[in-house]
This record gives sequence, structure tokens and C-alpha cells, in this order.
Amino acid sequence: MFFHFLYDNEVVNKETSEQATFQNIKHVDDNGNEFWYARELQEVLEYKKWENFCKVIDKAKKACKGSGNAVSLHFPDVRKMIPIGNETYREVADFKLSKYACYLIAMNGDPRKEVIALAQTYFAVKTNEQEQLELQKEDSLRLQIRQDIKEHNISLAEAANQAGIKEPRDYAIFQNEGYKGLYGGLGVKQIQEKKGLKKSQKILDYMGSTELAANLFRATQTDEKLRRENIKGKEQANYTHYEVGKKVRQTIRELGGTMPEDLPTPVESIKQLEKKQKKQLKPSIQLKQKEETKI
Repeated sequence: MFFHFLYDNEVVNKETSEQATFQNIKHVDDNGNEFWYARELQEVLEYKKWENFCKVIDKAKKACKGSGNAVSLHFPDVRKMIPIGNETYREVADFKLSKYACYLIAMNGDPRKEVIALAQTYFAVKTNEQEQLELQKEDSLRLQIRQDIKEHNISLAEAANQAGIKEPRDYAIFQNEGYKGLYGGLGVKQIQEKKGLKKSQKILDYMGSTELAANLFRATQTDEKLRRENIKGKEQANYTHYEVGKKVRQTIRELGGTMPEDLPTPVESIKQLEKKQKKQLKPSIQLKQKEETKI
């Protein structure tokens, strides 16, 4: 039992030491993004020849491209100076690797190397942490933009009312025209069908932050145009909303973005995110109330 305990400790210490090595060669850019240089990773992963390690990198690049990610984003080429003796340096090619790039390299490395297994674990955890962080940011963005749209839609409704759109049915038509402009002719019903939603489910609650931002821009610009140009009449107001939506769509196309109807539909709705947020905040509120009671 004693020897088994010593062996376990030895394994844990070795793993911790190896993981510390990956941590030690980590760099952080001006934007706070973590990255690793390929030549430094090569040494840690025990590849003696750069040419052999480049073969692993090429496999990782193919895997990156196959997963739909931009190779240039995760494996950008860089040049660096390395010492070659007598205070002289030589310029060599290198790669500035993201967490995901390092993970793919580890997954395509020599499985006979013990350090490869440790690298797979280390970068899998790192990549997962990054994914969770990005997911949290996306959820926060969705909640914020959705709230902004609610507030701006009130102002848009007022502007539409001033233009002559008084009845709820007329306002529904007015909104539909805006969606048609932005979604290439698709109205609310068609967008719901494309997203696989029921009639009772609001399309704005099932949009990612990018799609919501496009709709926020549509709403704010229509609101301002109706007021600025003092537009009057149902037909003219509807046409204005359609044209603004169409212009936003054109801008997205010119920037090389994805058309809103082709953006992925989030798994969780805004209502589900709000419930999750309340659940997370509840312990904090209870703790604060408990502390206030003590005082």
C-alpha cells in the first residue's frame, strides 16, 4: 500500500510537471489571447526534427479545415530569430498556435509518446475552458441585445403610429415587411419554419447575437428614418421598413457576412437563458440577504 501511494504520487507529480511545462511556454498577446509557438511546443513534445513536427502540424491543419475552422486564424505563420552561437542569430519559420491548434497537434502526434497523452489532456481542458467562456459571452450578448430590441421596438412602434399605423394587424404587417427586407423575402412565418419554431415561439428569442444585432440595426434605423423624414401613410411606412431591412442585408453581404436566415439557431431560447441567469443569481441574493440579516 505504501509503495502504491508513492507510485501514485510520482505519477501525479510527473503529470503536474509536464502540464507546468505547457504553461511555462504559453504566451499572451496584447488582447489577452493565449498562444504557443510551434518551435517551443516541438521541444516539449520531444520532436527532434522540425521537419517531422511540421508533418504533424500539416495533419492538424487538415483537421482544422475539416472542422470548418479557419486555418489562418489558428495557425498563422510567423518569423522569429534564433541564436546560432557567437551572438549571431538566424531567421526561421514558426507558427503562432491557438489553444485549438495545439489540441489538434496533440491529437495528431505520436501516440507512443507519453508526453503526447499529457498534451492531449492539457489542451483539451484549455480548449473546453475557452469554449465555455465564449458560450457565456454569447449568452450575455444575446440577453443584452434582446433587451435592447425590446426597448427600441417600443420607440419603433411609436414612430410607426405617428406614420399612420394604428391597428395591431397593420403593425404586424409593418414588422413583417422589415423582416422580408432583411431576410431576402422571408416573413415571420417563413423564418419560424426555417428555424423549426412553433407559432407561439418568438423568432427574436431564438436568434444568436449576430442575428439579433442585425435586427436591432434594422429597428433603430427604421425608427430614425420614419421620424427624420416625417414619413406618413401605411404603404410608405411599410416600404421604408422593407428598404431599411434590405439595406442592412446588402451591408452584411458586402462585408462578407452570413445571411441572417443561414445563421445557426441557438439551442436555448432567451427565456431559458433568463431562467438560468436567475437560478445562478439566486444563491448570491440569498447570501446577501443572510448577511444583511446578521447586521
